[in-house]
Amino acid sequence: MNLFKGFSRSQCLCPLLVFLLLGWAQAARARDMSARLGAGFVDEFSNSSGARTVPAISLKYGLSKDLAVSGILGFNTSVPTAATFGGKLFRNLFFEQNLNFYAALGLAYVKGTNSGVELLGLLGAEFFIPGIESLGFSFETGVSANNATGSFGIKTVGFTFLQAGMHFYF
Repeated sequence: MNLFKGFSRSQCLCPLLVFLLLGWAQAARARDMSARLGAGFVDEFSNSSGARTVPAISLKYGLSKDLAVSGILGFNTSVPTAATFGGKLFRNLFFEQNLNFYAALGLAYVKGTNSGVELLGLLGAEFFIPGIESLGFSFETGVSANNATGSFGIKTVGFTFLQAGMHFYF
């Protein structure tokens, strides 16, 4: 019996890689990102799929040790066109060594085959590798509600750092 039937090698190795990086990252302190601007990307909205990705450029700013906001813009001009325009609000819940655990709300206008609004309610973590403290890797899980398919739908979501994003902080 093959438990991993239907999964690619990268889908099986990605959670292991995240687990190993988190285990390694516990040697340093949590990061205070207040008054720092991070530039990076996210790829977690519903108009992005395996067949057609629409990663978005993200600017994330730490308002305080506990709060951060981000602006998100992504587009693809080839046919069929796609776009993402939105933002997220982050509230740090607690700090581990080299890891900030947070709750986040995201709201975006998404356009793909159809267009609509998507709302994300998420729990996530941003971790920093010792020696590279200005580079944050995020992963998130939660609930998405959107009307981009022409009808209202709610689904559970989970994003690795390849989708939830990476930011370099200045």
